[in-house]
Amino acid sequence: MVNEQYDFNSFKEILEVTDGNLASHLRNLENAEYISVKKTFAGRKPLTNYSATDEGKKAFQGHLDFLENLINQNKA
Repeated sequence: MVNEQYDFNSFKEILEVTDGNLASHLRNLENAEYISVKKTFAGRKPLTNYSATDEGKKAFQGHLDFLENLINQNKA
């Protein structure tokens, strides 16, 4: 993983999705225990940061391995 944690607004900007859409996906990942959520404040401004759990990293690597195998099968 490149970044150990990412904040909500950065995710929203990079993915170009709505608040509701992103919140829904992040909630599902949290419920699956693939990410953890840390809420803090910078002064009065709330900050929400997300990081991949060990289980999330394992699932992501499994997904990448599957895609790589799929690509390599089609090259043969």
